[in-house]
Amino acid sequence: IAQKFLIDYILTQCQLNIFTGEHYKKIKNETKTVQQMRLKILWGLKWKQPSFFGCCHHYKRSIHHKIARDDKFVPKSHQPSEDTIRTLSDFINSSRRLFVLTGAGLSTESGIRDYRSEGVGQYSITTDRPTQHIDFVKSPNKRQRYWARNFAGWPVFRNFQPNINHMVIAEMEKYGNVHWLVTQNVDGLHYKAGSSKITELHGSTARVGCLSCDFEISRDNLQKILLRHNIWDEANIGRQSPDADVVVPNHAVENFKMVDCPSCGGVLKPKVVFFGDNVAASVKDFIFQKLDESDKMLVVGSSLQVYSSFRFILGAKERNIPIAILNIGETRGDKHCNLKINAKAGDVLPRLLLPWK
Repeated sequence: IAQKFLIDYILTQCQLNIFTGEHYKKIKNETKTVQQMRLKILWGLKWKQPSFFGCCHHYKRSIHHKIARDDKFVPKSHQPSEDTIRTLSDFINSSRRLFVLTGAGLSTESGIRDYRSEGVGQYSITTDRPTQHIDFVKSPNKRQRYWARNFAGWPVFRNFQPNINHMVIAEMEKYGNVHWLVTQNVDGLHYKAGSSKITELHGSTARVGCLSCDFEISRDNLQKILLRHNIWDEANIGRQSPDADVVVPNHAVENFKMVDCPSCGGVLKPKVVFFGDNVAASVKDFIFQKLDESDKMLVVGSSLQVYSSFRFILGAKERNIPIAILNIGETRGDKHCNLKINAKAGDVLPRLLLPWK
């Protein structure tokens, strides 16, 4: 009875929103302890008694219902069967050093739109395309457009919160067998969820650097500087894009004032690999080293369309490392994998049958 009332109180106070981006303002001050407790309630990490699960079955169903509602940027998919869950669980449990690769599909359940998802991705709803590396470097006008949109979108983007998928992977690292995590995402949500053994393949929007010298600054501190030079009309802010920018009127772009590097006067650029640029050789070598040390590979939420991530599928295949892919729709790696699950990550990862849960 005491457990039942405890669960009821915590779920009521926390409003079940920690795993969605839509209501981040309500829980942004919530302590990490409460977040972790809520995750443990969902999985029963601390409370193993059958009577607990019996009296709280409808609470767990309510949690899954709340999580699944933040699906405006998630393509339609079918619920996986219990056999599918067991198969993936067995795949993971039989690994001692699991290599995990995640993509944009993992963060769509946090409210961040991806590029390629059918019907809901950026490419499906607009002709806008991400800024190319060569354009950013060579064109002052393209840089001004990029930074104007990024400046307008940053206050929202920085406050996106990890969803249950990020939390599951962080707990797998803490209690389970994750040897290394590589993410294509630049949103930093894996770090917010508590993952530490991680490489951000394409960098992070949280840092900005100079193209001509070693100067670096946090994106938050740069925002404070830009606010001193620009007055923004939030009413004119439009659709949010996957890389932190938003659609803004042309006059707002033309009037935007970007600052130069305070150290050398050079061009400032997010520490992100833009389209058309290459991942640093040192980063690739480090990831391949981690792949060499691994015995299985799990891909979650990536279509593997860009070679920067697909190369690690080929690397795993060459090393005879078994591959499992969890993604909605086809991926570039389907013909190379040992197990493919066509489903939403949030319908699978929380249901995994892991020995430490």
